[in-house]
Amino acid sequence: MILTLPDIIENAARSFPKGEAFSCGSDTLTFQELDTKADQLASYLRSLGVCKGDRVGVYMDRCLETVIAIYGIMKSGAVYVPLDPLSPQSRTIFLLEDCIIGHLVTTPKQTKKIIHIHEVYAGLQSVIGLNDGKLNVSVSWETIFAKDLKDYDPIPIISSDLAYIMYTSGSTGAPKGIMHTHHSSLAYAKLSADVYGLLQSDRVATHAPLHFDISTFGYFSVPLAGATSVIVPDAYTKMPASLSSLMEKEHISIWYSVPLALIQLLLNGVLEKRDLNALRWVLFGGEVFAPKYLRQLMELWPHATFCNVYGPAEINQCTYHHLKTPPHDDEQIPLGKIWRNTAYKIIDTKDQEVPRGNPGELVVRTETMMRGYWNNEELTNDSFFKEIVATGFENTYYRTGDIVLEKENGDLTFVGRNDRQVKIRGYRVEIDEIEAILIKHDLVTEAVVSVLDGEIAAAVIPVAKSELTTADLKGFCQQQLPSYAVPDHINFLTDFPRTSSGKIKRSEIHKIIIG
Repeated sequence: MILTLPDIIENAARSFPKGEAFSCGSDTLTFQELDTKADQLASYLRSLGVCKGDRVGVYMDRCLETVIAIYGIMKSGAVYVPLDPLSPQSRTIFLLEDCIIGHLVTTPKQTKKIIHIHEVYAGLQSVIGLNDGKLNVSVSWETIFAKDLKDYDPIPIISSDLAYIMYTSGSTGAPKGIMHTHHSSLAYAKLSADVYGLLQSDRVATHAPLHFDISTFGYFSVPLAGATSVIVPDAYTKMPASLSSLMEKEHISIWYSVPLALIQLLLNGVLEKRDLNALRWVLFGGEVFAPKYLRQLMELWPHATFCNVYGPAEINQCTYHHLKTPPHDDEQIPLGKIWRNTAYKIIDTKDQEVPRGNPGELVVRTETMMRGYWNNEELTNDSFFKEIVATGFENTYYRTGDIVLEKENGDLTFVGRNDRQVKIRGYRVEIDEIEAILIKHDLVTEAVVSVLDGEIAAAVIPVAKSELTTADLKGFCQQQLPSYAVPDHINFLTDFPRTSSGKIKRSEIHKIIIG
């Protein structure tokens, strides 16, 4: 019986020990190899005094060792905390201190950064994955994999134990540590594996870095089905043509990423030269996918079913919208329907349910929901909506902060964020609506809108080599928006500041516009 995340790998190792579990470049791991190596890491961590509930950092690029790290940490009873090596080191130090992390799992590629971290952060007790001698607290992977498991005694883990803490991108405000248990993570893995009908024969592209929540599909859902998770190396994520070549070579059958990665593949991935007929699912989430690009991509891959995946990291996922035919217009793609084992409400600012068809905040009650935010009780309490059912009994919903409305067919449609509505010259303006209009322009790739001193400012990325002008865009907006919602200022940029997972850093663009 599978009750915790490590059970996934242990079950797969018994059922198909020689099956290819994970691959990255030319490196591969069978389920049996993964289970053994994870046990070796768990055994070593426990020899260091790591106890149940301790936090252990994972400081890696996309590589095969990531999966050994997360399952080894969880098998030790500890909680894995993904850390982004591309983030500023000041942010990494903040997370180490916030989570009181004493042990890091890494690779030799990160040696210089780890040495600097060790000089600044006094709480670092050991580093696993560096070559011996690099630091007096380090041990190599070779040493870990040589460990004798004869006396290894697995620690009991229960489903309510914490599995991981994943911090938000930090693009707005201080980073928040989202705490997920084995129960919530496994509930997500089972539901997503069921929704997409994962098969043992599937080869799934794991494009997202470990610190981005959609990576859990590749690390938990895919091995649950005994399928192969193909970790996309960092270098390929930066070169769309090479990425599409990798997809062809690996016979990828399921793809999951943010829309940006798919747009880059469409525009620069020479897809017409690739045989990608193995694709049966293309999943996207994290941001709105402009219909004009989605339409083009679906026309190139008519054999695949596309799916808009929605759900904040706090609840993993809660809706899906399957598309078998390209969108016929530029209307926003629905979030879709709430999936199984999940309840929801759409409420107003007074926490009262709104009639169907009226916009309101989506609140969700589900088995996939986080326990709360690490070390932040006030924020945790503010993030939950509690419905009193009887004396001493209540249902707890997560407040998504997303404004949605429900159509007659049950589909939810995204309207905007409850913190993205502003008043301009006495009018209530929805920033997301302005962005959506800008993106509809044939010569605009992406757009971000901010409000500065009572005026609307936009930053856009035009199509390469286009001769788009500010006047063109303002005229376009004037045809589709009320006059008070037309941007007062429009800046042209070649790219946007982004997190390593591809999400736009809106606060930094805001600073650029101001500057």
